[in-house]
Parts: sequence; structure tokens; C-alpha cells
Amino acid sequence: MGIYYGSIRHTTSGRRKSKNSTRKVKKVLAGVSSNTREYFRRDTPDYPSNAGTAGVAARVESPRYTGTLVKGIGTMHKSNAVPIIDEQQMKELASMRR
Repeated sequence: MGIYYGSIRHTTSGRRKSKNSTRKVKKVLAGVSSNTREYFRRDTPDYPSNAGTAGVAARVESPRYTGTLVKGIGTMHKSNAVPIIDEQQMKELASMRR
């Protein structure tokens, strides 16, 4: 018997086989050796990373606000941070209702 494709418990038409025929097929398949092949793995050369890559680029400074336009930061609703530019805006922000 060659390679068996499909279900052992059902026929090719989809009907369920009787239990006796299933046992017979299992016994026959138990005697057949598997013909699966060993997986082929290609030997690829090992290319190590370059060890001298430290210090390639200069470190970037984090951005900071250095201007004089924004006077401070206020909270408008819950934790929404809003920049305050002048005293008038600060008063408006403080007088807002919840």
C-alpha cells in the first residue's frame, strides 16, 4: 500500500466507515514506514557585526524652550496643559467655570 491521503474514518465520498474497516486500515498503515524526507538546511557563512561602531554620531540635545513669549503653563480642563502668554489670558483661564 502506498501513501494514504484523506481520512481513515471516512470514505472518499464522505460517508463514515464501519469500525472494523477502520481497524484494518490502521493495521496496514502501521506496517508502512513513513517516507518523509529529512529537511535540507543550507550552510551559510557567519558574518559577525563590526565591533568598531561605537560613537558614530554625536548625541542630540533634547529641545528646550529658550524664548520669552510663554510666561507659564496653566490647566484648562482636567489635565490639559495650556501655555499662558500674557496676564490677560491667565485671568481668563482662572475665571472659567467648570
